[in-house]
Amino acid sequence: MKLKIVTVISFLFCSILLSAQQITVSGTVTEGSTGDPAIGVSVLVKGTTNGTVTDIDGNYSLSNVSSDAILVFSYIGMLTQEEPVNGRSTINVTLQEDVQALEEVVVIGYGTSRVKDLTSAITTIRPDEIMKTPASQPMSALQGKVPGLQIVSSGSPGTSPTVRVRGIGSYPGRDNEAPLYVVDGVFYNDIGFLNSADIASVSILKDASAAAIYGVRAANGVILIETKSGQFDKKPEITFDGYYGVQVAQNVLKMSNAEQFVTMAMESGSSTDISNIDRAMQRYGRSRINPNIPDVNTDWYKEILRTAPIQNYNFDVSGGGSNVSYSVGANYFAQQGILDMKNEYERYNFRSKLDFKATDWLKLGNNFIWSQSTQYPEEVGAWNLAYFAVPILPVYDELNTQATPINFANAQDMGYRGGQNPFPTMQFSNKRNQGKRLLANFYAEATLVPDKLIFKTTYNQAYHNLKERHVLLPYFIGNNFQRPNAELIKRQKIYSDVTWDNLLTYTDNFGKHNLSVMGGTSFRDESYELLEAKGLNFPIGQEQSWYIDQAETIPVDGVINDGLRQYGMSYFGRLSYNYANKYLFYATMRADGSSKYQEKWGYFPTVGIGWVLTEEDFLSNNDLINFLKLRASWGQLGNDKIQASDGAFTTDVITTALGDVLYSGTTVGGVYSSLRWELTEESNFGVTANFFNNRLSLDADYYIRDTKEAAINVKIPAVGGEVLRNVGVIRNSGFEVALDWSDQIAGDFRYNIGANISTLKNEVRDLYGQPYIDGGSAEFRQRSIIGQPLLAFYGYEVVGVYQNQAEIEADPVAQANGLVPGDLKFRDTNGDGDVNDDDRVVLGSYFPNFMYGANIGLGYKNFDFSLSLMGQSGNKILNRKRGEFIWTNDTNIDADLAENRWHGEGTSNSYPSSAGLRKGWNQKMSTFFVEDGSFFRIQNIQLGYNIQNQQWFGYQMPFMRLYLTADRPLTLFKYNGFNPEVPNGIDTQTYPIPATYTVGLTIKF
Repeated sequence: MKLKIVTVISFLFCSILLSAQQITVSGTVTEGSTGDPAIGVSVLVKGTTNGTVTDIDGNYSLSNVSSDAILVFSYIGMLTQEEPVNGRSTINVTLQEDVQALEEVVVIGYGTSRVKDLTSAITTIRPDEIMKTPASQPMSALQGKVPGLQIVSSGSPGTSPTVRVRGIGSYPGRDNEAPLYVVDGVFYNDIGFLNSADIASVSILKDASAAAIYGVRAANGVILIETKSGQFDKKPEITFDGYYGVQVAQNVLKMSNAEQFVTMAMESGSSTDISNIDRAMQRYGRSRINPNIPDVNTDWYKEILRTAPIQNYNFDVSGGGSNVSYSVGANYFAQQGILDMKNEYERYNFRSKLDFKATDWLKLGNNFIWSQSTQYPEEVGAWNLAYFAVPILPVYDELNTQATPINFANAQDMGYRGGQNPFPTMQFSNKRNQGKRLLANFYAEATLVPDKLIFKTTYNQAYHNLKERHVLLPYFIGNNFQRPNAELIKRQKIYSDVTWDNLLTYTDNFGKHNLSVMGGTSFRDESYELLEAKGLNFPIGQEQSWYIDQAETIPVDGVINDGLRQYGMSYFGRLSYNYANKYLFYATMRADGSSKYQEKWGYFPTVGIGWVLTEEDFLSNNDLINFLKLRASWGQLGNDKIQASDGAFTTDVITTALGDVLYSGTTVGGVYSSLRWELTEESNFGVTANFFNNRLSLDADYYIRDTKEAAINVKIPAVGGEVLRNVGVIRNSGFEVALDWSDQIAGDFRYNIGANISTLKNEVRDLYGQPYIDGGSAEFRQRSIIGQPLLAFYGYEVVGVYQNQAEIEADPVAQANGLVPGDLKFRDTNGDGDVNDDDRVVLGSYFPNFMYGANIGLGYKNFDFSLSLMGQSGNKILNRKRGEFIWTNDTNIDADLAENRWHGEGTSNSYPSSAGLRKGWNQKMSTFFVEDGSFFRIQNIQLGYNIQNQQWFGYQMPFMRLYLTADRPLTLFKYNGFNPEVPNGIDTQTYPIPATYTVGLTIKF
C-alpha cells in the first residue's frame, strides 16, 4: 500500500522529461499586417519549458532544440503559429492578427451569429468560468461576471438563486420576474438541475432586439445554454474532473450574550423580564463570574451551525468519426447544508448527445439529459428561532423531565411566552423533495441548396416529476410548546413541456452583400398536474411506514387535485444583412398565439442597426483601434407569467315589500378583469471595440426598458376592493460597461484584467391615475409611488436620539408625544411642527443602483491564478427581525443593538434606549429598521497547476490539472445580518451563504 502511495505521489510531482537537444534555431518574427518586427513574441519548444521571446528587432535565438521539435510562436492579439524544425537552424515567421474573437460564432435565438455582426446586447460566458465555482446551481457562477445581470445567491443546498436581467419590469411577488432559460432549444423557468460541466456556452440576451425572437416569454431577458457536443473526425477524449471541499459559515451574526441581555432587561424597567431572569438563576444557577446573571450563556447560532462537506465528480467521453460525433457524460454532486439537521442535496446526472451525417444533405441527431435529485430542505423557522432565543436558555434541560422524546429546554419554564428553542423544530422535521427531470430532443437537418438553404425540424420534450414529502413528528417540550400529532403531507407535481420547432434558413452573399433570412414555426403543449394528501398519526418509528394509508386520519380537506394545460402556436422570422461587413441591419418578428388569454395573439417586432467604423478607410489599418462598432436596437417583447383573469364575486342582501310582507334575498355580482401578457418596449444603444492589437476590449450599452402594460392593482370605484389590470408603466434604465485587457510578458508570464459596472434606475411611471399602491404590511409599509422604485420602503427618517431633558422641553413634538431621553427623533419633512403619517418618505429600495465585478488572471509556465471580485451598492434591507419588538419584547436582540443602544447622554445618536425599544413611537417604520445593503466580496480565488505534454517513467502522461479554490471567502458589509443578499429586501429568515474551500483534479486522456 505504501509503495502505491509513493508511486502516485511520484507521478504527480516528479516529472522526468525525455528529450534530445541538438541544434540552435534563430530567426525573425514580423507582423503580417504591417511588416514591422514583432516584439515580445513567445517562442517555445512544444511540450517543454524551453523558450525565449523576440527582442526589439523581432529577433530570437533558441539553443538545445531537437532537430525534430516543433516551435510555437504566440502573442496576445496574434494567431498562434506552429513551425516544425525539420533540422533547420533559421526559421522566420510572419504572425497574422487574431480576429478570432470577432469571427467567433455565438448562440442567438434559433441560430448563431458572428460576434462582429451583432447589433444586440449579448454577453457570452466561457464554460471554464462557470466551472470555477463549486455550486449545485450553474447560475451562481455568473455572479459579478455580466453587467446588468443581478444574481442573489442562497446558501440552502439545492436552492436556485434569484436571477434578474436589467431589473424588474413586473410588479414583484407574483413569480413573474425570472428570465426565460433555453437549454438546447427547450424552455425552462429554472436550470438548477443542470450540471455545470455539461455546459458548452451561456449567452445572456439582455436587450429586446436579442430576446424578442422568443416573443411572449422574453420580457425578463433570455439565457441561452448549449450543452457539450462531440466533434467529427476526432479521437475519443476522456475527461475526469472532481473536487471535494468544506463549507464554513461566515459573517455569523453576533447576538447579545447573557450579560448584555440581562443588562438591557434591567435597563428596560420591565418587571416581567426581571422576574424571568430571576427564575432563570433559580433554575440554572448563578454565573461564577457575575452572580447577577444566570449560569447559562448560549450562542444559538453556534449551536445550530456546522461545517459541511461538498463534493462533485464528472466523467465525460467525446469524439467522432467521419459521419458520427458523440458526447456522453455522468455527474454526481452532493452537498450538506450548514444548518445542523437533515439538510442536504444530492444529484445524479446523465447525458448523451449524438449527431449523425446520414448523407451529404441530411443530418440527424438527438440529445438526452436525465437528472435525478434528492433534497432535504432546511426548517426555515430555525433561523428565526435562533435569532430570538434568549442566551440564558440552554439547549437541553435535565429538569424538564416531562419533555419527550428529548429533554430540550423550554423558555416558558422561565416565564417567557414562547418556547424559543429551535432544536425541537429542527430535530422533529423531515422534509424531502425528490425530483426527476428529462430533457430530450430530436432533430433532422436537410440541406436543400448547398451552402444556402437549410431546413431543420426539432422535437423537444421537458419533463419534471417532483415528489414532496413533509413529515412533522410529534414532541412535547411544554404545555404550549408541543406537537401532539404526527403529520404527513405527500405532494406530487408533474410538469410537461413539448415544443416542435421548424426552421428554414437561407444564407447567401453576392458582391459585398451578405444576407441571412430565417423563418420558422413553433408549437407548444404545456401541462401541469398536482395531487396532494395529508395524513395524521401514522407509525413514526420506521420511515417505511411514512405513507398516507398508514395514517389514522386522512382529512378530506387535505386532498387536492389540480391541473393545467395550455397550448401555443408561434410564427417568427429574422433578417440579418450587412454590406461589406461595414453596415449592419437586423430585424425579427414573432407572432405568438396562446390559449391562456382571451386575446389570443401578440406581435413582437424588433430592429437593430450597426456601423463598423474600422471598415471605413479613415480608421482601417491603425495601430490603436483594431475594431470599432456602433450599434442601436429597438424591440417589443412580452411576459406571459401573468394570470389570465382577476376578480371576485360580490353579494348584496336586498329587502323588498310585496304587499304587506317583507322579503329578503341576495343579488350576486362581480368585478373581473380580463388580463393579457405584459408588453415591454426597449431601446438599446451600444459600442463594441478592440484596442492595442486586440489586447483591450470594450462593450458598453445604455438602455431604456418600459413595461407599458404592467399588471397592477387598481381600486374599484364605488364597489371597493382591488382588481388587476394591464394599465401600469414601469421603467428600468441604466448603463453597462465591460472592459478586458490581456497581455503576455517575457514569454512565460501572461495576465488578464477585466472589470464591469452597471447602473439601474427602477421607476414607476404610471399607476392608472392612482398616486401610489401600498405593499408590505401596515407596520412595515412599502409603497410604489410615481417617480420612485417599485415597492420602495416607506416611513420616517431618523435624525437622532433625544439626549437629555432640555432637548425634550425644547421640542413640541417630543412634549406632545410624551417622549423621554433615549427616544428616536424623526424628521418633520413637511415642516408643519408635527410628526405624523404625512412626514413619511421613501427610505430606499431593495434594487441596487450600482453593481460591479472584476477579475484578474495570472499565468506563469504551468501555474495559473485567478481572482474575481464583485459587489453592489444603493440597495436597502428591511431588518425585519428587529421589528419583532412590535409584537413581542421578551426575545433576544443582536449584539450591535445591545452595544450601541442609548444608555446615557452622548452614548448613541442612532439607536434608542432599552426602554425605548418597547415604546410604540420608536417602533414606527423608519431608517432604524431600513439599513444599507451594500457589500463587497472576494467572489472566487483559484490556484492551478497543469501537467501536460510530459513523459513519466517512459509513458506519455495525460493532461492533468490540480487546483485549489476558495469561493466567497470574504464578504464585507455594514448590514446587521448574516448575509446582505436578500432577494426581496426583507430579511426574516435568510439562509447564510457559506465560504467554500475545495481541492480538485482534472485528467484528460
